[in-house]
Amino acid sequence: MFDIKRKELQWGGRRLVLETGRMARQANGAVLVTYGETCVLCTAVAEDKPRPGIDFFPLTVHYQEKTFAAGKIPGGFFKREGRPTEKEVLTSRLIDRPLRPLFYKGFRNDTQVICTVLSHDLENDPDIAALIGASAALTLSGLPFLGPIAAARVGWIGDAYALNPQIDEMSLSKLDMVVAGTPDAVMMVESEASELSEEIMLGAVMFAHREMQPVIEAIVSLAERAAREPIELAPDADHGPLERRLAELVEAELAAAYREPIKQTRQDKVAAVKARAIAALTQVEGAADASLVAGLFKELESRIVRGNILQSGQRIDGRSTRQIRPIACEVGVLPRAHGSALFTRGETQVLAVATLGTGEDEQIIDALEGEFREHFLLHYNFPPYSVGETGRMGSPGRREIGHGKLAWRAVRAVLPAKDNFPYTIRLVAEVTESNGSSSMATVCGSSLAMMDGGVPISRPVAGVAMGLILEGERYAILSDILGDEDHLGDMDFKVAGTERGVTALQMDIKVAGITEAIMRDALAQAHEGRLHVLGEMAKSLDSARSELRDSAPRIHTMKIPTDKIREVIGSGGKVIREIVEQSGAKIDIEDDGTIKIASPNGESIQKAIDRIQGIVAEPEVGRSYRGKVVKVVEFGAFVNFLGARDGLVHISELAPRRVKQVKDVVNEGNQVWVKCLGVDDRGKVRLSMKVLDQETGKELPPPAPPAAGDAGQAPATA
Repeated sequence: MFDIKRKELQWGGRRLVLETGRMARQANGAVLVTYGETCVLCTAVAEDKPRPGIDFFPLTVHYQEKTFAAGKIPGGFFKREGRPTEKEVLTSRLIDRPLRPLFYKGFRNDTQVICTVLSHDLENDPDIAALIGASAALTLSGLPFLGPIAAARVGWIGDAYALNPQIDEMSLSKLDMVVAGTPDAVMMVESEASELSEEIMLGAVMFAHREMQPVIEAIVSLAERAAREPIELAPDADHGPLERRLAELVEAELAAAYREPIKQTRQDKVAAVKARAIAALTQVEGAADASLVAGLFKELESRIVRGNILQSGQRIDGRSTRQIRPIACEVGVLPRAHGSALFTRGETQVLAVATLGTGEDEQIIDALEGEFREHFLLHYNFPPYSVGETGRMGSPGRREIGHGKLAWRAVRAVLPAKDNFPYTIRLVAEVTESNGSSSMATVCGSSLAMMDGGVPISRPVAGVAMGLILEGERYAILSDILGDEDHLGDMDFKVAGTERGVTALQMDIKVAGITEAIMRDALAQAHEGRLHVLGEMAKSLDSARSELRDSAPRIHTMKIPTDKIREVIGSGGKVIREIVEQSGAKIDIEDDGTIKIASPNGESIQKAIDRIQGIVAEPEVGRSYRGKVVKVVEFGAFVNFLGARDGLVHISELAPRRVKQVKDVVNEGNQVWVKCLGVDDRGKVRLSMKVLDQETGKELPPPAPPAAGDAGQAPATA
């Protein structure tokens, strides 16, 4: 019934199995990848005919995690998987980026890749298995995919590279890098690092590329036995005469438009040239339809821009290949924010805002690996007005989530330890203008906003986006790329870090990969650009402010014995609610007895501290306390003096004179000063009032000895 084909190998100390022919047999290509005991089913399906009227490749990639993969039932009312999680969105992008450039250029059929996690061993992250499986499914599908590719994760543990570290090992690693590539070149890099050098980062990329080669060979071997016949593609039409006619009509005018340095003016001029070209070739000469002319016009744009850079070294806005656009930095731009900064680089601008919260504000994330809390959040927003357009407003899209995560990775390396700075930190980056690398502007703005808010980061972080123009053996690396250079170029290479090293690196290639030499040059040029940006940032603020803003909460941390937690919380939370209401402070209690008290008002914090200390403190013999009489009996008065702690003031200890009735001295509700005389084995506390001045609480001098014959009051014998 099943014609199962398998390929198995040992890779990174674990068994990797590629299997086809058992599941999803109606898909164009389907591969079940098993790594350890993590299983991902990857499928690829394309429509039979191209989608009419489009000039792009309609590829969609969906990575999805089923909770049954880890033996869990989804939370929520409906008890089923809902909208994609951040992890699913990011992994979908991770798979899409190296696959897309390897499809045949003119392929316009709707294509969908779905990667479903069926089993998770809680040791091996499914993302690598999913990327390998997507490549294998496409290679077997018969679709015009010029692969295969493979992927690997690299860690830096104990000053050595580690291939595909397990999830628990990643806590020891100073690097989390995912690399995808073909047999000959690297296609994609995504990484987070702890200020590692460019040499270590480049070595990690090349290490991953070498180690993924056995996987590529396994996919090729499986395809030789199980691949479908390639689908037939329509032969490329000869558009040579139309291309030459288009160049005759508008090339000179288009070249002049691309010498305009201001983005909006340049776009208006290019759009006007394009409209005239389409009108001339379709309405007047009737040579082609509008979509064909538009596609050829884009190719002409690319040839003009790329050729000018390679020949003269001069870019669209007149800069050299290494030059960074003018930078302006402002901090403290929002009066009520805990920290804020406006970072402007050329026509790209980001308003970054830092907000400090308490443990109550941490994000609870329910992942396959288990539930955990995140105290550092970074949210990136890209409104349509930032590029002078109208558009949809709503929940963040894949691009916004991806750009925000890149910036999150870049600045996380310099955050203070949570024990030293027990705040939840939320950064929001509002892109107010965009013309090239708003994600790297987000890194710079976020770093400044945290320093403005008094977050003691170890060092400022900056980022720069690099581009590439590659024609045969000739290439040019561009620092701080414009949007047009990104669209018409061959590489988007983003590097963020401090003066000491790299904290994040992301690379996407639009051609069939780049060499180690090009990557080395790009990293060196990015290092130069990053140091320049850091220098410009330092002109406004070069380290964190020594004090938090007045509007920011202050957090006091204290620790109590774990057996006292119940007393502080009280029955049904009654005690802790009373403390919060009376003090006005926020209070978080952890299982180990750590208590965090937060409020912008120092007096509120002190009130809460006093109440909690009163509850958990043990009476000290010889110490004086302020208390309240809670009960009067014949032989004395019970005084509440230490939180919920009561003690007995015997009638003989009420006053430095003979007392006939307790009510002659105190009544219920009176505030009194008491001194602890002792605590017996049962925890009962003996108190005295007579040795203290009830006005000041100070010790009274000892009484004079009684005259001979005076009858004294019998001492306490209880």
